[in-house]
Amino acid sequence: MLPVQLEDVQAAANRLRGQVRRTPVVRDDALSDRGVTLWLKAENLQHIGAFKARGALHAVGRLPPKVRERGLVTYSSGNHAQAVALAAQRFGIPASIAMPTDAPKVKVASVRALGASIVFAGTTSSERKERALSIAKETGASVIEPFDHPHIVAGAGTATLELTEEVRARTDGAGLDAIVVPVGGGGLLAGACVVCAAAGIHVYTAEPNGCDAMAQSLAAGTRVSVQPAPTLGDGLKPVQVGALNFEIAKHVVRGSHLVNDSEMGRGLVHVLTRHKMLLEPSGAAALAVAMREVLPGSPKHVGVLLSGGNVDPATVARLLTEHADA
Repeated sequence: MLPVQLEDVQAAANRLRGQVRRTPVVRDDALSDRGVTLWLKAENLQHIGAFKARGALHAVGRLPPKVRERGLVTYSSGNHAQAVALAAQRFGIPASIAMPTDAPKVKVASVRALGASIVFAGTTSSERKERALSIAKETGASVIEPFDHPHIVAGAGTATLELTEEVRARTDGAGLDAIVVPVGGGGLLAGACVVCAAAGIHVYTAEPNGCDAMAQSLAAGTRVSVQPAPTLGDGLKPVQVGALNFEIAKHVVRGSHLVNDSEMGRGLVHVLTRHKMLLEPSGAAALAVAMREVLPGSPKHVGVLLSGGNVDPATVARLLTEHADA
């Protein structure tokens, strides 16, 4: 039995009703000539431009009011930072965020606009976590984990729950055969695994080259630490995946795949030019895997989680030039 159950995700969906957007599911027929339909879950259109709003709002909402009033603290490269800042704004409480010194400017600006305080701490998730824990000890604020907590996993899982429900309705009950999920710390993946295990849907992962903590962990049978390599996928570069998330993923994930910057860039441009939606490179990682047609078993309906859309305009301009034929 998985440590987070489908009933937990369903309960999170009920709690989050009216707090998060039920984001669109876009049909992509780029592979239709080969008998494959891709179903893109547009979490780039979620509040704060990423799926992270689901987990943060759910986790903060589950805190006892007296505890919540003492404020929030977290550590994040950007999207979870924005999500916790949004939750703090909604509840009218303070939030302190430990962010990396190389965080994208667009994400830093968004956190500040939401009213949270930022402390810059190194370039790795371990450095950010150490600083966040120090702030929590000093202030009594609650640490909202970016990915390794059952409330975060259940909240993140609501994106996959919506995706599976909609595809089932639009395919006369056939539903998804497989899903590809981008992996950083593994919260989105763990939530997807919970939902898909109950539905018999095969789960595959997408990680940037050199940032494959989950792939290495699954291969080793235990959590492995990595020193993240440079990548456009700034939201997918943890030193280590979450313990809870690995415990769930190791029972469900069918295969791991790595993507490079060029593939993420092509995925970003494909969605921007074909579907008029803006992704960040991390948000295009799963699409890059799905479009390779490397998934076993010849799946006909493949779900793709577009995890976020917070990207610097200069990066978009460069990628549009580099991948004009995408």
